[in-house]
Amino acid sequence: MDDWRPEDTAFWERTGARVARRNLVLSVLCEHIGFSVWSLWSVLVLFLGPEYGIDAAGKFLLTALPTALGAVLRLPYTFAVAVFGGRNWTVFSALLLLVPTVAAGVVLEPGVSYGTLLAVACVAGVGGGNFASSMANINAYYPQRLKGWALGVNAGGGNLGVPAVQLLGLLILATAGAGHPRLLPLLYIPLICLAALGAALRMDNLTALRNDKRAMRDVCREPHTWVVSALYIGTFGSFIGFGFAFGQVLQVQFHDRFDTPVKAACLTFLGPLLGSLVRPVGGLLADRWGGARVTMGTFAAMAGGALLVLTASRQGSLPLFLTGFVALFLFSGVGNGSTYKMIPAIFRAKAAAAVARGADPDTAERESRRRASALIGIAGAIGAFGGVLVNVAFRQSFQTSGNGDAAYLAFLIAYALCLVLTWAVYLRPRRRTPAP
Repeated sequence: MDDWRPEDTAFWERTGARVARRNLVLSVLCEHIGFSVWSLWSVLVLFLGPEYGIDAAGKFLLTALPTALGAVLRLPYTFAVAVFGGRNWTVFSALLLLVPTVAAGVVLEPGVSYGTLLAVACVAGVGGGNFASSMANINAYYPQRLKGWALGVNAGGGNLGVPAVQLLGLLILATAGAGHPRLLPLLYIPLICLAALGAALRMDNLTALRNDKRAMRDVCREPHTWVVSALYIGTFGSFIGFGFAFGQVLQVQFHDRFDTPVKAACLTFLGPLLGSLVRPVGGLLADRWGGARVTMGTFAAMAGGALLVLTASRQGSLPLFLTGFVALFLFSGVGNGSTYKMIPAIFRAKAAAAVARGADPDTAERESRRRASALIGIAGAIGAFGGVLVNVAFRQSFQTSGNGDAAYLAFLIAYALCLVLTWAVYLRPRRRTPAP
């Protein structure tokens, strides 16, 4: 599509809204399956009983590797949309999900080497890259006033892939039993094919989305890039990291109450489900109150949740522990939406300032979109590394002390630092100098 003017109200009401909505629906579907494949091993580790010979530390590594690869792939995936087109890349990236699902369906059986499992788990990281390309694509379709909502729906629908795969895993554990882990990845093969077919038939390529090759370099020189990326480590990094690790944490921390995989799986999906559902709420709140205010509030709430989890861990209280973790999932979901809303808002403000200084409005708007799309990819990649840090923190804490207290304390300190950073950069009152 060569003619795309979402800020033009007449164009939007006549054509734009319908086309954007169609692309959003298919984008959510493909991203949803991508998230399911990315978090596949958060469920598969529950199937790995004593016959596989893997301890708790080894299982945390199996969930950390796909998180790491997904984070790395988010950078090239962001710019793949601009190079190949939104529809074209969505089809290709969806079909690429067949590799980790087929591989997992082939190798999962007792006697398989740990190195083979690490390699197959790592390949599942391709599902994490889909988020960045999907968000960069949808960002270009919607006008500024609706970006918070659209990005929240797109990301929230994708995030729902985490609890979806965990619910399917629970269903298999409860019916077929822990001896049939292959069923889970094999269920996704027809879904992947259908999603790729829908994208091929109904999505579009936007000519206006083609960024120049300097977008990444330009954005890397922007201080806001690193501030927003740090905040996204705290929000999305927490969401995806806890989503991958929660089932194992329950089994290790409260092993007397979660002595079977089914018991852990019954609760594993709850946090990611709630966190995914409230992500669009974070975008809507940011549209109304401003992304920085909402983000700072979520970090305050997440610090409270981490303190609650730490207290519950020391007291051995399961109800308090679950309450704290649900709070962490909920507020990380809200923070995901509000932090991403900040990205287009930052560059929109810079574009308005440039126009006030005499810049061409159309050029300033194109530059705003170009940089926002680039930052979406960078922040998404760096934020996903937060999930790696979460799993590494849990692995180290349980390996050295047998509990997660050190990890919970580290999370509490990190959220407090993110709160201070948000206030210092975006909300701290500043002395205004009179204009000449």
